[in-house]
Amino acid sequence: MLSIIIPTYNEEEYLPRLLASIRSQRFEGYEIIVADAKSTDRTREIAERFGAKVVDGGMPGPGRNLGARAAQGDLLLFLDADVILPEIDWLERKVAQFEERKLDAATCMIKPLDGKLIDALSHQVFNAHMMATQFLKPHAPGFCIFAKKTLHEDIGGFDASIKLAEDHDYVERAGKVGKFRVMTGSRVRVSVRRFDRDGRFSIYAKYLLAELHILARGQIRHDGFNYTFGHRKHHDDAPAEDRPW
Repeated sequence: MLSIIIPTYNEEEYLPRLLASIRSQRFEGYEIIVADAKSTDRTREIAERFGAKVVDGGMPGPGRNLGARAAQGDLLLFLDADVILPEIDWLERKVAQFEERKLDAATCMIKPLDGKLIDALSHQVFNAHMMATQFLKPHAPGFCIFAKKTLHEDIGGFDASIKLAEDHDYVERAGKVGKFRVMTGSRVRVSVRRFDRDGRFSIYAKYLLAELHILARGQIRHDGFNYTFGHRKHHDDAPAEDRPW
């Protein structure tokens, strides 16, 4: 069985589109687990309406771990709420490729949902970077990671102490104990909402500095990069004790 795990916080706008794209798949034998970080909107209600299992979550890494803990499948797929599976046979083809290539963990190439040239180019650059680094220092976006559940457990899941780029750390550790690759073919579609919110060049600079920090000083375990979970500019609608950061 495939367990699809989605960490959420106030995702009533985007989550229905992802869940609808999953439900349209002709792939059979999967479950959907939404690990929700105390949303104050209709996220949980929407998840339940689509037949998803809802569990308590947290920040993306810990949320994914909590979702994996509740998973019944032997293959995990971590997605974020603002992605869409593009074709009805996307899951079928990706799972087949995962099995045919005898992989233990994998990611897929990505494509922006909007039509701006700068976003298409930046996503192409990231795809090329993933392909080039997959054998020595793997990278993967947290919104599309496949992993065998046994491997996930063997490496201890996502490192909850990492504040930024916990997804890259996860696949790097996975690649040391199993076979990790970037899968080819159709690309998962992802929103550019964070780019719209924070500014493209600000995001590019943050990711470049984060990469340099990891190379020079190790994983980012401090809040200096000011990463927030969710897409809103401010999260004032939730009491401080209920915010997932």
